[in-house]
Amino acid sequence: MSFYECDKCKRTWQHPIQICPYCLSSLNKVKSNKVKVFAVSKINIPTLKHPNVPYYALILEDENGHKWAQKSFKEYNVNDEIEFEKDENAVAIVKTKYDLLDATSTVIEHLGGLKASNVLIIPDLSSPDHAYLKENTSSQFLGAIIDYLLKNNIKDIKVACQSFNEIPVEFSAQKSGLLDVCTKRGIIPFDLAKTNFVQKGNLEISEEVLNADLVLNLAMCKIGKAEASLNLFKILKKENYSSLKYLSSEKEIISELVTALPNIISIGEAETVQRSDRVSTYLGIILASKNAQKIDRVFNEIVEASKLPELTEDVDLNDIKTIGRDIKEVKYKAELY
Repeated sequence: MSFYECDKCKRTWQHPIQICPYCLSSLNKVKSNKVKVFAVSKINIPTLKHPNVPYYALILEDENGHKWAQKSFKEYNVNDEIEFEKDENAVAIVKTKYDLLDATSTVIEHLGGLKASNVLIIPDLSSPDHAYLKENTSSQFLGAIIDYLLKNNIKDIKVACQSFNEIPVEFSAQKSGLLDVCTKRGIIPFDLAKTNFVQKGNLEISEEVLNADLVLNLAMCKIGKAEASLNLFKILKKENYSSLKYLSSEKEIISELVTALPNIISIGEAETVQRSDRVSTYLGIILASKNAQKIDRVFNEIVEASKLPELTEDVDLNDIKTIGRDIKEVKYKAELY
């Protein structure tokens, strides 16, 4: 958790503001390193958004005396320390709170951080729609990812995608606002379809993907869909994907793809998500994993999707370890609200 502290009066805020409204001084970002339980309340009365009881309402405190509330299904005692877990094989879940950059940093750090000198970002560009429809990666999310990389001295950043329909990817990038995000940061995005493709087994993979130290697969999560897995197919040659899909299944394609490319981290944007009726609802989380199918399975479990997408049907939830926040802590039947 990060707080914003005034240089002069030492007042603090959880949300990122530029200057102190009391004395107009600049603010410093203070990140919590040690967290302990300050107070605990056991909740036995269910509500519409918290139907599963009992659970525990915790007041947490960091080493600087900053306090905040957090829901937990695990019982804690006062003064118990909350450890920051790291596991590159898990699915990390983080509440976005007020600072998207801070949430992005935290979810990646749960997986062990980034070890790369050049990074290729594949945003989710499904169609030429405005941001409020939540069809594509949001400009705020892409901006937070790029800012995180720059903050960690990763200067060699590329952003690319391709269209698997008749609409040029450039139109989607411009209308969604992603093109503007890139150009403001000195990055010129490009169309993966115009790059060279290399044969690896049955797959034809973009050479740009193979040359990158790390690929960040950004997915705009949608209820009842497997967006993280589907967006991963965009690194294949369009004709190759079409023929493989005709001859086999998407499950077989992604299985071979994951084996061929171990240097991929998928990040699911789920702050505001799209329901099956295309109405957006607030969820307020980010997910990250090295396995796109696991993200899709965990996300659809969190929102209690009425039907699992076909790509996740064989993924056993019991085999997935989650860190950061537990599935039950953030569970929300989003199709009702």
